[in-house]
Amino acid sequence: MVDTVPVRHTEFWARMTHHLGAGYAESWARDQHLADLDGRTVDAALDDGVPVRSVWRAVCEALDIPAHQR
Repeated sequence: MVDTVPVRHTEFWARMTHHLGAGYAESWARDQHLADLDGRTVDAALDDGVPVRSVWRAVCEALDIPAHQR
């Protein structure tokens, strides 16, 4: 089943913090270049207007987050 409900920025950052920790989430988003985001960082992709849901999916793939935690 495909989830079509948009992810809000606040929920996105809450999920990032949950999986990476408060201090590391922002750093990781700023520094890690993801292939699924065309080599952009999370921050750059969000700044470029990539839908938050797409960015979250790329993060999940990069971090190998299990489906039940996505």
